[in-house]
Amino acid sequence: MNIVAHQTGNSQAAEVVAEGILIHNPDDALQVMMDLAYQDFDKIILHEENIIPDFFDLKTGVAGEILQKVSNYKLRLVIIGEFAKYPGKSLRDFIYESNKGKQVNFLDSLTQAIERLSK
Repeated sequence: MNIVAHQTGNSQAAEVVAEGILIHNPDDALQVMMDLAYQDFDKIILHEENIIPDFFDLKTGVAGEILQKVSNYKLRLVIIGEFAKYPGKSLRDFIYESNKGKQVNFLDSLTQAIERLSK
């Protein structure tokens, strides 16, 4: 796992760069969050391919557990990826509603992520 820092307004966001799945469960996500918080990052950019596909199946509860940790620790998270490949109206609705807020967003590109986290 590598961390790339991106300037976002008055602070920096940590882009997590890794090969393969890095987050298999909520405990893995918490470990990444704590590692980044220890380095003074409160904005995180993750790539969809580094998260277990079960995250995108809302019935599993994985997304809910991970996003609750994001909320508890007052972090901002952007997940970059192509989400259309995941079936289900529930996920599309969840992404739509999340993108209305600031805490968790699902976007298409790093450029969009940096822009969103700069606001």
